[in-house]
Amino acid sequence: MDLKTLRSLVSLVENDFNVSRTAEQLFLVQPAVSQHIQRLEQELGTQLFVRQGKRLVGLTDTGETVVQYARKVLAETRNIIEVGREHVEQASGVLRIGTTHTQARYVLPPVIKAFNKAYPKVELQIHQGNPQQLEEMAMDDQVDFSMCTEVLGENPQLTTVPCYQWNRSLIALHDHPILAQKKISLKSLSQYPIITYVLGFTGRGHFSSTFSNAGLKPRVVLSAADTDVIKTYVREGMGVGIIASMAYTPKQDRDLELRDLSKLFPWEITVIAYPKGKYLRHYQQHFIELIQSCVAEPNRWSGLLPI
Repeated sequence: MDLKTLRSLVSLVENDFNVSRTAEQLFLVQPAVSQHIQRLEQELGTQLFVRQGKRLVGLTDTGETVVQYARKVLAETRNIIEVGREHVEQASGVLRIGTTHTQARYVLPPVIKAFNKAYPKVELQIHQGNPQQLEEMAMDDQVDFSMCTEVLGENPQLTTVPCYQWNRSLIALHDHPILAQKKISLKSLSQYPIITYVLGFTGRGHFSSTFSNAGLKPRVVLSAADTDVIKTYVREGMGVGIIASMAYTPKQDRDLELRDLSKLFPWEITVIAYPKGKYLRHYQQHFIELIQSCVAEPNRWSGLLPI
């Protein structure tokens, strides 16, 4: 048994048992991947895959267990490699960040700019996805760490680091009647069509439960994962928008009025997560510290408040 065999096993699972995609990802020919799997099954004396004819369609119970251990072996191997790289080339490498559109568009730009200035030889890669995908990316080492509000903190196999807390604001066209109210309440919000985030994104769960706990049902006419999409349909006059406060930019959004809703909804915490036991290189730790620095330097981070 060698690392190449284990990489083929894990990659095959990650590629939904597609031998062709696995070979392409590992820069191998398809017969080599098949030979790795056959050799591993022969060595272990048991089948790891469920088959339909010659096609692989799933894992056996034993296969599930073997894959879990294979992931751990490969993760520890990567840690050893990163330890060596840290001493040989401390300020160069690749930093893979998994995140949502809102974080990538509205939170990360000043962080990435500062990071690039400190580590010009480190290539930054942003991988976008929904919270469930981001959890999988972190667990499968497709990214160095993932960053979002939902899901990540619920996985016991991930180390989570709080970055900042945020709340919501209302956006509306300047002539919208809700803006005439001195104090916006949940009841008044429920009287108008609302455009906000889809379930599973950017605190939508707490948004819905807040109305439910007050015995109210919001009139959500459109939901989206992308804040810019929400703004687009607010501009079309479809309703008022409820967005993460940091996603409002005064210059670009001057045609929209902003109202703080932090007294109506619970605060959300955005975290960074990576597998427990993962070795973090110095520049990876520095990136996390840059995000957290918004606590010490709030004027540099529009819309972000300290935890």
